[in-house]
Amino acid sequence: MYQYNILAALAAQSGWREWQYFEDDLFQFLLLAIPIVFIYGICIGSFLNVVIIRLPRGESLIKRSSHCMTCGAKIRLIDLIPVFSWLFLKGKCHSCGEKISARYPIVESLNGILYVVDLLIFGVNFNCLIMMIFTSLLICVAFIDWDTMEMYIPMLLMIAALAIPAHFATYIPLKERIIGIFVISVPFLLIGEISGAYIKKKTGEKVRGIELGDTILMACAGALLGWKAMIPSAFISIILAAIFGLIIKKVTGSSKFAFGPYLCAGLLLGAMFGEEITMWYIRNLPQEEVIQYYSAILMQ
Repeated sequence: MYQYNILAALAAQSGWREWQYFEDDLFQFLLLAIPIVFIYGICIGSFLNVVIIRLPRGESLIKRSSHCMTCGAKIRLIDLIPVFSWLFLKGKCHSCGEKISARYPIVESLNGILYVVDLLIFGVNFNCLIMMIFTSLLICVAFIDWDTMEMYIPMLLMIAALAIPAHFATYIPLKERIIGIFVISVPFLLIGEISGAYIKKKTGEKVRGIELGDTILMACAGALLGWKAMIPSAFISIILAAIFGLIIKKVTGSSKFAFGPYLCAGLLLGAMFGEEITMWYIRNLPQEEVIQYYSAILMQ
């Protein structure tokens, strides 16, 4: 019985249910759709690289054309093909020969691959488009936070704004979205305030255990995903941060690291599988606890 519940939890969102209607045409459809979605994803990923590099520097995203970060030479049109141009150039600038960071094709490929995953999980619908936008925003948030340990608040508010069209494209009730705003962000805020006061008292530094940007991210994502997805998202994020935090400390000797990338990874997984994981857990609670759970909801 449990194995079927686990499979049901992994069969996330609407995509799993939609694919069964394609029957014999599914393979032909995916054979055509996956390359198109991937190419679309890496093209958007190319723009994400511009956002990740320029936004923290306060540079315009559209006024200046793409250029080498070392010599300033304008990048040729033929060198702007996502992923493939970097491979053809062997990771070097065509003008000065300086190495081009491998991050560029990584971001492009990551966005393309995750768009394909979104398609397979959410299906061909408006919600899938919303999740693709959410995916790209999270990639930008993660890499900017990794570089600067800061979050761009307007970008986080864009995530919250996605909750408006998502409300009409998904079955998540407004009540669950409102609870989602607070269910993780409030504990994060309390942890940040308490740890900040403690660290300041001990060291005199104004450092919080969980920064305010992380809290705002979880509040904005909660409005989009609802509380059922947010709880597994936070749990996954904390586990990832703990594991990689220990690795970073061992390698660098510093306990400081950006929490944002792990939050973004947890939110991606939570958006895909979080609600199903929560419902699977509730279904496997003792019957009395399930009755109490639903009774509490009905009494609210």
